[in-house]
Amino acid sequence: MHARERADDVLLMYRLARSGGSPELLRRLAQRAEGWAGILDGDGTVLQAVAGNARWPGHEAAGLAARAARELTARAAGSYSLDTDACAALLLPLDRTAENHGPVLALVAPKPLPGGLSTLMADAVMPLALSWASESVERKRRRVDLAESRGREAVLHLLMTGQLSIAHQVAGALRPKLPDPVRVCVVECSGGQRDEVARICTDLSGGRTWIVRCPVYARHLILIVPAEEKAEPETEREEGPDGPEGTGAPGGTEEPEGGCALGLAVAGIVEDCVVGVSEEVRLPDTATAYQQAFHALAVARGLPGRHAVFGTAPEPALVVGAAGARWADALLAPLLSHLPRRSQDPGSQELSATVASWLAFSSHATQHLKIHRNTLAARLKLVGELLGLDLNRVSDQAAVDLALRIRATPALPRTGPGDAAPPRDLDTVLRAPGVQDWAVQQLRLVGLAGPTAEETLRTWLRCEAQLGPAAAELGISVPGTRKRLTRLEAQLCRSLLQTPSARYDLWLAFRAVDLAAA
Repeated sequence: MHARERADDVLLMYRLARSGGSPELLRRLAQRAEGWAGILDGDGTVLQAVAGNARWPGHEAAGLAARAARELTARAAGSYSLDTDACAALLLPLDRTAENHGPVLALVAPKPLPGGLSTLMADAVMPLALSWASESVERKRRRVDLAESRGREAVLHLLMTGQLSIAHQVAGALRPKLPDPVRVCVVECSGGQRDEVARICTDLSGGRTWIVRCPVYARHLILIVPAEEKAEPETEREEGPDGPEGTGAPGGTEEPEGGCALGLAVAGIVEDCVVGVSEEVRLPDTATAYQQAFHALAVARGLPGRHAVFGTAPEPALVVGAAGARWADALLAPLLSHLPRRSQDPGSQELSATVASWLAFSSHATQHLKIHRNTLAARLKLVGELLGLDLNRVSDQAAVDLALRIRATPALPRTGPGDAAPPRDLDTVLRAPGVQDWAVQQLRLVGLAGPTAEETLRTWLRCEAQLGPAAAELGISVPGTRKRLTRLEAQLCRSLLQTPSARYDLWLAFRAVDLAAA
């Protein structure tokens, strides 16, 4: 090989190292060798490989390279070659200071070997070693980031399922400390912006906000913000006579607190970013706050300020009273007392978490729980059998959802004057005066939303929240039905089409009103 050609090859390899890293360098070597190039560990494990010739049997080349790598390690040699009748394997350590226990560059080429191959290989070691070291650091960083992200998801899941003490234990290994009380913000970002928005949220809150990349919706960030947290956008915002646009604040003089301030700041700084904020809640009520923030997000999409705070609305679990609490305990008793037949089968706690996730996220529960869809279907079938309910029906879904929310409200009394037995069914609970008042309040905005609002909602719920059957019964198109429901989301300040959805509360409210009118 002439000196000029060698210099050109060296320059090319350094350019490839900068632009394409180790894969491009290996591809170049494999093409020049008309064979196979790879990086192996000292025990012969192939870490990365490229075949430069489609006709070359890569698996045979990899086997020969692995055998040669083990020989190189055993002999503690500075280089090694292994010949067969048809080909030869050439090996050089990438790290000569690691006593040949580190990665090894291997070339396997058919005979006769191209001229200058060993020189080219020696010149490639330095740029390849630098690229491999840089890529190894990046891989480790990604693994650390992934581990932290999964840890935060686990903490969020524990909070959602009411396992507060375990959540604090896991969160202790991360930062910041879980706040209490809190507001929950759901931030919807444009594609590819989530990491940058997470950094902005960290900076705006001074690192005191618990930030989780939503495992269900790829564009969402979930922020658990200290309720007293203050944050201001870096750019000035215009205020109208009714306060900051999109906040729902009653006056323009009050400074927004907690997630309200952080949400305003994020919406003001990040273009095309939409933020929904919950009410202030205690940390054990994080699941409720998340649903509130999600409903607020549906409203914020239609506001110029791209920011909305969940309006005050009573939680149905708080108005059912002692009778409702006993009904929920009786309904869930078969599930909570379930003992799996085999050790690998899900127990009561896992089944409860599964059905709660499914009610909140529908089919996206597979992403939330990190399980296969067949596993989800099997667990839901078992839950339905235990409870004696058909979980394909919105009415039964609403009953289980209410029961789980009541169970997550431990402050509810379980005893009442002269009423020790639980109510026979959900209808008895819905006839209670407190629930009737709640239902009227829930449906107040429906009556103000236009003449077709109630008919559309009732039909949609009667058709198990399916757009196709609802459109057929209404006599309009599916897009027309979707548009009606989308308009209702803004008018009701609740999410309907995307989960978590207000469909269960609406079904309960309509049922309570119908029982009162009967």
